[in-house]
Amino acid sequence: MRVLILGGTGDARRLAEVLTAASAGGSAGSAVGRPGLSVVSSLAGRVRSPVLPPGEVRVGGFGGVAGLRAYLWAERIAAVVDATHPFAATMSASAAAATTELGIPLLVLRRPGWTPGDGDRWHWVPTLAAAAEALPGLGRRVFLTTGRGGLAAFAGLGEHWFLVRSVDPPEPPMPPRLRTLLARGPFTLDAERELLREHRIDVLVTKDSGGAMTEAKLRAAGELGIPVVIQSRPPVPAGVPVETTVAGAARWLAAVRGA
Repeated sequence: MRVLILGGTGDARRLAEVLTAASAGGSAGSAVGRPGLSVVSSLAGRVRSPVLPPGEVRVGGFGGVAGLRAYLWAERIAAVVDATHPFAATMSASAAAATTELGIPLLVLRRPGWTPGDGDRWHWVPTLAAAAEALPGLGRRVFLTTGRGGLAAFAGLGEHWFLVRSVDPPEPPMPPRLRTLLARGPFTLDAERELLREHRIDVLVTKDSGGAMTEAKLRAAGELGIPVVIQSRPPVPAGVPVETTVAGAARWLAAVRGA
């Protein structure tokens, strides 16, 4: 059985680790744990030095639905797990369309989104453009953690100062008053609290990525009374089953393999 993991997230990497270890040992006592399971992880290639999962890895796009469909057929993929970033809506839509055409089982592995705590000042927006529109009424010194590809929406805000954190250096267009911080999570609460204080941040902008690796910034903002502008997730393609844990995804694959 050949499985394709559409990856780029920590959960995708952990799923690849679980599947390759189980397949090599054949001792998990389940269908997914028997030898003969082949795992391919696909990365978009947007990060210059990604943390690679074990097993076979391909890097780069597929060329839309037609390209993905051709790859699935040529590689005899028997099941697909979409473990991409929650905002990789185009890839998720392509995966749903291609697997439906070929009759290949598809699962979305997506960690739960974040929820505000008591006293948190969260402002939900549908797009980054809407986030930029909300900023003038909330603050002037912005901690922007939306990824290097989302800076264009804020390029016209010349009166704001931005601290931008990303894994790789951002590219234009971007805001004129900007400082870049290159870093990869996880981030601790103490470090995030100190970062907000050091740069006198008065508003945080982020996406509802979920997970513990980057959640600390939200808790630090709540402690300091800093408002948060947060972009809502796009919906999962209709009809596609969803698991929120790596263990759940492994069980789903075991059921597919045993069917």
